[in-house]
Amino acid sequence: MLISCGDALIDFVPTKTADGREAVMPAVGGSCLNVAIGIARLGAATGFVGGISTDMFGRMIADHAAASHVELGLATRSDHQTTLAFVRIVAGESHYAFYDAETATRHWTFRRGTIAFDAVEAIHVGSTTLVNDQGAAETRALVADAKASSTISFDPNCRPNLVKDKPAYLARMAEFAGDADLIKMSDVDFAYLFGEEPYQQRAHALLAQGPSLVVITRGNNGAIAWHAKAGQIEVQAPKVAVADTIGAGDSFQAALLFALHKQGCLARQQLRDISTDELRRALSFAANCAGLTCTRPGADPPWSHEVSWSW
Repeated sequence: MLISCGDALIDFVPTKTADGREAVMPAVGGSCLNVAIGIARLGAATGFVGGISTDMFGRMIADHAAASHVELGLATRSDHQTTLAFVRIVAGESHYAFYDAETATRHWTFRRGTIAFDAVEAIHVGSTTLVNDQGAAETRALVADAKASSTISFDPNCRPNLVKDKPAYLARMAEFAGDADLIKMSDVDFAYLFGEEPYQQRAHALLAQGPSLVVITRGNNGAIAWHAKAGQIEVQAPKVAVADTIGAGDSFQAALLFALHKQGCLARQQLRDISTDELRRALSFAANCAGLTCTRPGADPPWSHEVSWSW
């Protein structure tokens, strides 16, 4: 099984009324839930770990995850309210306003001994859960228990408007990066974390700390990756008619993990030994899945019948 651990919420995505006024439409989201849904839709056994409310929005989340074949047995259900996020698109980028006080996600705790990590090939972590102290501490405990047998995937998916103490947040992201085997971030994340430092310089510094793979997605400019053995690889983004970019990075992450899994290259040692061709195939597949997600509103990653792969 592959597992994604973190946030599950409701995005209110922008739309238009019949007479042209601005409106919003509720859609299930949350970066880590999106990753779980993306992997499961492509055909791999996938579970979600995190807090899901029993309120109306929480039921929407649970129904949506179940419909995409995500296993929720490891999730924590509670009567705390669901996190809500309102989205606006500015210059092609999604901007979020979060309502996340006393929510089910905030109250999630890692229940030690409940996950058989020796049966888990990879665990993905990241996003808003890591902003608050408790969420970060619980996730660190999960990673510490999982690391002996499971590959650790990490996407900071930064949300600057939630960060109150940037130096502390940067130190926290560095800790998670040091524990990861695979790091993926967007160019916007990179700029927030590392400013104008050259991509290659930071990628090599991260690889020197232990991760095998560092990937930076760059929207229309595709993605570029650095691997300790396979070297530097760049793939192009497909040309698509963009509805919005909500969930595109999560779809890329899900498809990358799925493609590595499908090729037998996701386990830690196999990821370290991946060939250039295998990695290029995985990255290209991920870029194509992200592109397809951009053609429809909200976080709606593709199903296996909508994409093709050659391995």
